[in-house]
Amino acid sequence: MRILLVEDEIKLAHAIKRALELQKYAVDVANNGKDGLDFAIGEEFNLIILDIMLPEIDGIEICKRIREAGIHTPVMMLTAKGQISDKVTGLDVGADDYLVKPFSFEELFARIRALVRRPAQTNDPVLSKGDLTLDPKTFAVKRGGKLIELSAKEFSLLEYLLRNKNTVLNKDQIISHVWNYDSDVLPSTIEVHVKHLRDKIDIKGEESLIHTIRGRGYTIRE
Repeated sequence: MRILLVEDEIKLAHAIKRALELQKYAVDVANNGKDGLDFAIGEEFNLIILDIMLPEIDGIEICKRIREAGIHTPVMMLTAKGQISDKVTGLDVGADDYLVKPFSFEELFARIRALVRRPAQTNDPVLSKGDLTLDPKTFAVKRGGKLIELSAKEFSLLEYLLRNKNTVLNKDQIISHVWNYDSDVLPSTIEVHVKHLRDKIDIKGEESLIHTIRGRGYTIRE
């Protein structure tokens, strides 16, 4: 899952980015409002974490503009302000949640999980294909009840494929959702990660869960 973090406090932004990456999220960071708006409109994210007090363009204006652009990505406002009026303003322009500094990472993670589940309108966050299950909340991947250890990128790749079953995802789409914007990723890197993922989740002698569509990309079929 790919997250955009727009935060001008460099040390805080680095700490949040590192904490989210340890939770297996791909994170892009913008340290001012202009760059944040460009990212939000020009790239595709699963969640935007948006500070209100930003140089150049404030978070309220960014949220307003991305909603006017027809972008419905969940937005979490992040700010040191705790007054009710600030919360109301943020929610009125289209924010989905509001977190006041200082906060614990545990609360941040819980709110992120709630926001990314909301569009699917499901009470069951567990993704599955046959006897393979992936729990985005606990990061547990199992097949036939047996736990499978995946790297962060393998987990993100499998989650992306499971969330888009029956859709052929090309390499550019996979790179943009699983890796950060500034990552130097070659198409062959995707092939290597798919191979490693297959080695871990497939059962010898049975058809692979991940199908290669020659010249197009990869898919997991329902």
